[in-house]
Amino acid sequence: MTLNQLRYFQAVARLQNFRAAAEELYISQPSLSRSIDSLEDELGVVLFEKSGRGIALTGSGRLLLEYANRIIEECDIAIYKMKELSTSGGRIDIGYVFPLANYYIPHKVRSFLDMPGNEHVTFGFTQNRTSSIIRDLKNGKLDVGFCAYSENEEELEFVPLMKQEMVIITSLEHPLADQGDLSIHELANYPVIGYDRISGLGGYTNRLYKNVGIKPDIVCECSDENSIQALVREQFGIALVARVDILNEKYLKIHHVSDADLVHYVNIVWLKNHYLMPATKRFIDFMISGSDLDSSVLKTIV
Repeated sequence: MTLNQLRYFQAVARLQNFRAAAEELYISQPSLSRSIDSLEDELGVVLFEKSGRGIALTGSGRLLLEYANRIIEECDIAIYKMKELSTSGGRIDIGYVFPLANYYIPHKVRSFLDMPGNEHVTFGFTQNRTSSIIRDLKNGKLDVGFCAYSENEEELEFVPLMKQEMVIITSLEHPLADQGDLSIHELANYPVIGYDRISGLGGYTNRLYKNVGIKPDIVCECSDENSIQALVREQFGIALVARVDILNEKYLKIHHVSDADLVHYVNIVWLKNHYLMPATKRFIDFMISGSDLDSSVLKTIV
């Protein structure tokens, strides 16, 4: 059984007429009849029976048509995808951490799509924490990720794209609100809202506390800065967070850290030694070339 035979069978089943199907398929009617006869012989069933002046599917024919429709649809999709790979188009599935959702990712993707040659590229967007992004990169659900660095991931290539200053945020009514820069050690004196410990920033901040020798009273953990600032605003505690564009200074006081130069890097990440579609490769190159970081920090794709 060949794909051509299934396409011939599908056409005859749809038109219920050998002559009309042969004309649509641009083959002779005898050739079409021989193809269907050969298919019936191979399968050991009768696919069509006479019905008045025309023909109709038998029970076996109706069952085969269900499978033929699925097979042909999947083959057509595969052909389309392969054509995408050989041209400027294609789909890029990206995953990114919450702080990048408000402006950075939409802006960068729009800028990439506006470049000549990228008009036919489409994107799938997934927002998640670093651990989930890394998992989905490794299982093939994502092509590119934007997240924190993760140790012991030899399958993945991490390239830093941007750095975020770590700042302390307090409510406007907090005793520290009237002060300017704050020592990192102030975090040991008040309840603290932390990041989820399994998130990239959760791991980063917990290692930082250990390195500077403080044990903050972490009263609750949140997955993102939006949730953290909401709790800080309502005076559940203070927090050490990445300075991202969603922090609202109308409701918060943002303090620089006076005794430590704290930065967190956001990386672009993809699977090493894994074939990249041309569109995906262009997108990674575009993101790296557009980074604001010093060129000495960046790597390039080999």
